[in-house]
Amino acid sequence: MYTESLVNYGKVRSEIRDLFEYGMKRKAEIGAENVYDFSIGNPSVPAPACVDETIKELVNDFDSVALHGYTSAQGDPVVRKTIADYVNERFGAGISADNIYMTCGAAASLTIVLNAILQQGDECIAIKPYFPEYRVFLDRTGAKLVEVDPEDKTLQIDIENMKAAITNKTKAVIINSPNNPSGVVYKKENIEALCQLLNEKEKEYGHPIFIITDEPYRELVYDDIEVPYMINYYDNVFVCYSYSKALSLPGERIGYIIVSPKMADYADAYAAVCGSGRALGYVCAPALWQRVIAKCIDQTADTSIYKKNRDLLYNELTNMGFECVYPDGAFYLFVKALETDSRAFSEKAKKHELLLVPADSFGSPGYVRVSYCVNTKQIEDALPAFKALAEEYR
Repeated sequence: MYTESLVNYGKVRSEIRDLFEYGMKRKAEIGAENVYDFSIGNPSVPAPACVDETIKELVNDFDSVALHGYTSAQGDPVVRKTIADYVNERFGAGISADNIYMTCGAAASLTIVLNAILQQGDECIAIKPYFPEYRVFLDRTGAKLVEVDPEDKTLQIDIENMKAAITNKTKAVIINSPNNPSGVVYKKENIEALCQLLNEKEKEYGHPIFIITDEPYRELVYDDIEVPYMINYYDNVFVCYSYSKALSLPGERIGYIIVSPKMADYADAYAAVCGSGRALGYVCAPALWQRVIAKCIDQTADTSIYKKNRDLLYNELTNMGFECVYPDGAFYLFVKALETDSRAFSEKAKKHELLLVPADSFGSPGYVRVSYCVNTKQIEDALPAFKALAEEYR
């Protein structure tokens, strides 16, 4: 009677959301201060002051009908030009307003792009570990998700593994850097090697292989780490961006797609994005928030707290004997479970009121993800619980 796959997705939440909901119930039972919830990537720092100031300014000074009315389907042209000018200033990307499609955040951006380019029988590569919803998004296109193992320990892109995974059916590769769930930033030389490989494979198979770069964490990098801007390294690129993390606006759902001007058959590629947005009902992203981000284009939330949290958590857990991947960005610590079954490890952590996401659905069993976008005091208070958990395995 109903679409079976969608019924299943509706009945079974992602492990992240499931653990988050468990945490909400547990906090109601024993008090929020007694639950060490590291489940969800919900920014813990406020949006910069310009966000609230701009909202007030728009409400007070902007014509109310126009403020809350429709924009163009692909987004307000002034907003799109503002974004294009800013991106060009930062990265020299050579884009214009007509390369941009405004969206309801990165999830909408990814869904639009995947539906624009993928058909039944195509293959799309994701490098482990990867955001679990990629599989859900891909499922509706009829394409197949192909998982590729990264380099051991560093979790950088393994070019030999990529070479082995690419076939004539490969249509796209998703790049998520800084990475959710590991916090790893792919190095410039790694990106260059990947782009060279894909250029070779495009010539070999006679069709484009697209890079879809998923960028909600681009601004969350530490220690002067460079995040290569993919349009400058490869022609067939779709940039999927969100302001959820950079401006601490996850609930407002605002972002964009950039279609590289160097894209093969660019006019059709952009038309496919517009058509996909139309077919999925993702036209005219929230008008108020389009105008807010245009006014706050060069601002970010104060992410220094995440670096402080990273350093504290990484240093303390490694001193306890946990094996952790060092994160250069985002706000996640990828920790090796102290047994092969990471779901069982996560269940044992619950006994200490630690909520850690098992990484099986990220394609990396044996690890857990720890979201450190929390109050620093929560990390400090949780350290004895982490220590007690470690001692259970000694």
